[in-house]
Amino acid sequence: MADTALTAPLRSPLADVADRLAAATRTSGGAVRLAELPFLAQVNIRLDAKGSAADAVGLALGLQLPLEPNTVVRAGELTALWLGPDEWLLVGPPGAEGDLESRIREAAGDEPVSVIDVSAQRTTLLLSGSHARDLLAHGCPLDLHPRAFGPGQCAQTTLGRTQVVLVARDEPGGGFWVLVRSSFAGYLTDWLLDAAGEYL
Repeated sequence: MADTALTAPLRSPLADVADRLAAATRTSGGAVRLAELPFLAQVNIRLDAKGSAADAVGLALGLQLPLEPNTVVRAGELTALWLGPDEWLLVGPPGAEGDLESRIREAAGDEPVSVIDVSAQRTTLLLSGSHARDLLAHGCPLDLHPRAFGPGQCAQTTLGRTQVVLVARDEPGGGFWVLVRSSFAGYLTDWLLDAAGEYL
């Protein structure tokens, strides 16, 4: 008998609430837009930022790993988030994790490097709209004023008592990525929809 667990189609952590997210977006009149970006490739990288591997990996990926704390570098479909002095999260299109992992390992050569596919660990919520910052401020301890947390910045923080990676997007349309562990995604979505009630 075949193992159906290996052949079953992927199911997003928020598949059951997609209709609720779409309805909230429709009724807010542009004040708040919420959507899941499921299955983004996410690869955790640990290496010496001052070593030769950092430059080689940057060349292989076509983007330089950000060296300034809590910043983001984007090139094409790839986004690199600074998580620590020797740690980054590389986010790419769905299904790209294997290729990214291979490119990083090959570029690093014999230099010490840790490359881990963490794509299944988190899902990503896209939050935008004229009241996106106000909504986040209901449950995030960061100063979210654009002067303090503007486009191209990221932070590991909490939102509604849930650990997240928050990214202020510099792409057209702006807004935020909220990267949340898959096991907490449903709870955080309920919290966001409840907190967004005044804008709906």
